[in-house]
Amino acid sequence: MNEPDDYSPLDEAASHHRLTIPGDCAGLRLDQALARLFPAHSRSRLQGWLKSGRVSLNGGLHDAKFKVWGGEILEVDAAPAPEEVAETPEDIPLAIAYEDAHILVIDKPVGLVVHPGSGNWSGTLLNALLHHAPELASIPRAGIVHRLDKDTSGLMVVARTLEAQTDLVRQLQARSVSRHYLALVHGTVTGPGIVDASIGRHPSQRTKMAVHSAGRVAVTRYSVREHFARATLVECRLETGRTHQIRVHMAHIGHPLVGDATYGRRRSGSAVLDAFPRQALHAFRLGLTHPASGEEMAWESSLPEDFESLLAIIRAETPA
Repeated sequence: MNEPDDYSPLDEAASHHRLTIPGDCAGLRLDQALARLFPAHSRSRLQGWLKSGRVSLNGGLHDAKFKVWGGEILEVDAAPAPEEVAETPEDIPLAIAYEDAHILVIDKPVGLVVHPGSGNWSGTLLNALLHHAPELASIPRAGIVHRLDKDTSGLMVVARTLEAQTDLVRQLQARSVSRHYLALVHGTVTGPGIVDASIGRHPSQRTKMAVHSAGRVAVTRYSVREHFARATLVECRLETGRTHQIRVHMAHIGHPLVGDATYGRRRSGSAVLDAFPRQALHAFRLGLTHPASGEEMAWESSLPEDFESLLAIIRAETPA
């Protein structure tokens, strides 16, 4: 049987296909015809195309069991889903505090997402790392062993080898990595103090974390750096590394972070504090044992400009 004039071998790399169903597919289910016409793609991917409405037949949508008879116009949007191309190298500038053959220490800016995920499939630290050091493609999560929130700035360590990654993960589990943060919180804090309160997913608001007994052990130590009229600059040291730990713990003791839209206050009585657009949190000090040499190493990072400017304003407003 001759094939229709517009049927030709597919360019599998194309993102959109329009072709006529050939006669030798007559009687097949639509998913079976797709499998024959797109042999380079897995059955699960083809099913995903069908379920997401990316396959049309004569301009209409049909389920996988719909039978084809040949001659129908098939259109397929085969562009990869965002998550399928998430780990693509991107030329994103990195502030590198330290680099050798085993580790990278990054000074992450505000606004940079660490790892691709829903709503942020590109433009992340992972994408930047893969461009800077292509060998990281062979390391799980491109060597990332801990994270900072998108709007938290400061120091992070990244492993450049599997051996270094294993060692750093063990150091984190042993709580021997020193991670110090500066946080501006609402109210007057007396300290030093410690918050030992388990953290887990919020029972009803799944995008939030919360203190509750079913959560995982979480310990934060804090001390006072400076008092202001309506806020306190505190230094927090993590003993554990739970998601949003400092933000949740400080809110739990009645001193949420300035600018924290998720766990903070909507109105504090200070227009300056209320206008700060992100959580005032900066990872300013990082210390660890070098995974190859065994040397004790530490780095410090200056406050970002927006945080420094906020402190200058409220410092000027605070009575001597």
